[in-house]
Amino acid sequence: MESLLSLAFDNLSSFDGSKIKKGLRQVEGLLAQICLAGQSSPRKQGENQQQPQRRMLADLSPDPAFREFFKLQEGFEWNVAQRLLTTLDWLVVRGGDGSYDMLIVNALDLIQGVLLLHPPSRVLFQRSVHMNLLLDLLEPINSPAIQCATIITLVVALLDMPQNIRVFEALDGLLTITSLFKSRETGREVKFRLTEFLYFYLTPETPNIPKPDRTSAIGGPELLPGSPGKAKMFAGGGRQRSKSESGNTLSVDAKKQHLDRYLPGVVDELLKDLDTYKPFGGILS
Repeated sequence: MESLLSLAFDNLSSFDGSKIKKGLRQVEGLLAQICLAGQSSPRKQGENQQQPQRRMLADLSPDPAFREFFKLQEGFEWNVAQRLLTTLDWLVVRGGDGSYDMLIVNALDLIQGVLLLHPPSRVLFQRSVHMNLLLDLLEPINSPAIQCATIITLVVALLDMPQNIRVFEALDGLLTITSLFKSRETGREVKFRLTEFLYFYLTPETPNIPKPDRTSAIGGPELLPGSPGKAKMFAGGGRQRSKSESGNTLSVDAKKQHLDRYLPGVVDELLKDLDTYKPFGGILS
């Protein structure tokens, strides 16, 4: 797996757009192999074709390829999220004319996938430089496709990470989100994604479970992988939060007050929708 990552990283580090595109495809292929590992082999022509079964992170844990990938991600040298963020930054700096828009979207999509496969990599977004990179991509100058992909990436980066949410807030992330939400220039699809983000922001905060006495080389404590929003799946359905952990979370009421400053009169309706329609299937509520 190191050789595959090395080839992809070499291309991602290139200053040639075609090589970067190839590197992104190589990363995508590797992630697809990991996600589809253990699936039944494709049927022959003429036989009924079935979509691959949806698999949760816990379903991947016994797979040797996934375990090798997860282990490699704990170190800086082979961490895919870090490499993708470096590539994304390069594309943003040099893509002001829109020539790299599709590569930017592809990079954001892959960052989402890596953060879901390796939740400890979300600690990278405790660094303001990485959080600011996402917030910059929400500026009106960027295309709707980039803005939509960025909003989804932001949700994944904040999921089960109250520390990241605090960084997002400190960098005026709520101002960025709500300004785009209120703008008449913002299209329907982007507003739909922004509404989803606001729903997500107003859900209760549930941090992941740190592994005791272990620190990841990418900059923070190692986290046990889990189904999004379901830390309680470990330890048999619930656990006590430590004082330090609880001190890093905010209640829904506190976050409502933050959001009310930017969207007065709107937040109560969003909370009613959350309670009534459960847009995340009840997973986060």
